[in-house]
Amino acid sequence: MADDRLACRECHFVNEPDKQNCENCGSSSLTEDWAGYVIVTHPEDSEIATEMNVDNPGSYALKVR
Repeated sequence: MADDRLACRECHFVNEPDKQNCENCGSSSLTEDWAGYVIVTHPEDSEIATEMNVDNPGSYALKVR
């Protein structure tokens, strides 16, 4: 099954397919061309969140083209 969700090119947040702007940062630069994702539940305690500059809980794409 294909994933129709859109990743933000700015913050990598994974958005629902019907969104025009990123729910996390407000950017309109969304793409279907992304791979892999991580779910961050507690960014303040997460090393990967620190590495990815993530401040808010949610799903984030690992690779965005």
